[in-house]
Amino acid sequence: MSTIILGIESSCDDTSASVIKDGFLLSNVVSNQSVHESYGGVVPELASRAHQQNIVPVVNEALKKAGVTKEELSAVAFTRGPGLMGSLLVGVSFAKGFARSLNIPLVDVNHLTGHVLAHFIKEENEDNKQPEFPFLCLLVSGGNSQIILVKSYDDMEILGQTIDDAAGEAIDKCSKVMGLGYPGGPIIDKLARQGNPKAFTFSKPHIPGLNYSFSGLKTSFLYSLRDWLKDDPNFIENNKVDLAASLEATVVDILMDKLRKAAKQYNIKEVAVAGGVSANNGLRNAFKEHAAKYGWNIYIPKFGYTTDNAAMIAITGYFKYLNNDFCSIDLPAYSRVSL
Repeated sequence: MSTIILGIESSCDDTSASVIKDGFLLSNVVSNQSVHESYGGVVPELASRAHQQNIVPVVNEALKKAGVTKEELSAVAFTRGPGLMGSLLVGVSFAKGFARSLNIPLVDVNHLTGHVLAHFIKEENEDNKQPEFPFLCLLVSGGNSQIILVKSYDDMEILGQTIDDAAGEAIDKCSKVMGLGYPGGPIIDKLARQGNPKAFTFSKPHIPGLNYSFSGLKTSFLYSLRDWLKDDPNFIENNKVDLAASLEATVVDILMDKLRKAAKQYNIKEVAVAGGVSANNGLRNAFKEHAAKYGWNIYIPKFGYTTDNAAMIAITGYFKYLNNDFCSIDLPAYSRVSL
């Protein structure tokens, strides 16, 4: 008998539903919220209201695309946290009600675990290359920058993480200072393709161990811009591609430096990247260069699995379902938590 999991993701500003059957993806529907662009960041109240409008049609579309009826579902997996509490509550409440109405199990999923396990989503007629345990995963997004030792589907250890800002957060804030808009990551990435990554130099942190810090880079970028603008009010406009390329190169260098140390320290050549910043071309290229130089076996997710999506929640739910790892209906959502 097949195992069919419905995954629901609503941790931030994307409403998503996905159906996975025996580990293979049948559908992955994502509804984005453009309402936040004019505010320069996600507005929690607006996000939760949009989730309320989107959750039913998104789930319906996911089931329709998958060719699956709700009665065929084995379980409902949902993002329990971390994330914006108002947004999480919409997905959590829907998942609980939906599972209860069908009398099927509930599976709670840690959003960060979902990003890591996105590498195990299988698709028909695809190569479906997957990491072998144990492997290292660099998880980089707007809210997290972590190096994770993945020993199995349900055994992960954080080796290092940011002590202040995340990489994606730093990029977004620098983009905002330049007046480039929101979200900053894709804008910086696009501009960086046209610029010189060695045009400008920004400070890099000296943090012991495998932890990260990006607040110093953000401050260095801000103060450098302030000084340059004193001499040339049009400095940003005249140099934005080089600024973007230099910023991106600095962030990537910081990330890869600690990842190299972790790979050497733990003698691991299976290395993956996950999270929203893994869509960045500079970071992807750095992974390919490291694979050639250090003999790493690298795993880079499809662009559709880098940002928040329910496919990663469904695949995590699938593995937990196989282990009979269910949750009770009274478990609350949580806004902050580690792996």
